Amino acid sequence: MAHSAVEEIVRIASPVTYMRRTALCDTELEGVKIDEGDQVVMHYLCANRDETVFDDPLAFDVLRDPNSHVGYGGPGPHYCLGAHLARREIKVMFRELFSRIGDIHATGEPELLSSAFIHGIKHLPAEFTPTGPGRS
Repeated sequence: MAHSAVEEIVRIASPVTYMRRTALCDTELEGVKIDEGDQVVMHYLCANRDETVFDDPLAFDVLRDPNSHVGYGGPGPHYCLGAHLARREIKVMFRELFSRIGDIHATGEPELLSSAFIHGIKHLPAEFTPTGPGRS
């Protein structure tokens, strides 16, 4: 379940909001003509909530399967080189968090990072019962 939870976290909270590219040749996408040299943008947060791809796309579902998100750039030559490390870091962070302060819960709304390019939470009020390393 840790793997599917990590994938759903990345789908819902993709760290990059968009990526711009230049079309290398004339093409057509979903009936829209794109000329060589045109600038195109992929909005990760929108793509990861596409109702034609995801059932109930606004719901956070750690059991979502399949989960064809584009949180690391999607398939192809621009796939994030750090994706495997980022997945591992998420797993380790949550394992350590829950093993030390398993009763943590949000006490307010998150304050989002003010950025046009990077998506993230700047502050999230929370409460928990402190415990020592390795104790729950």
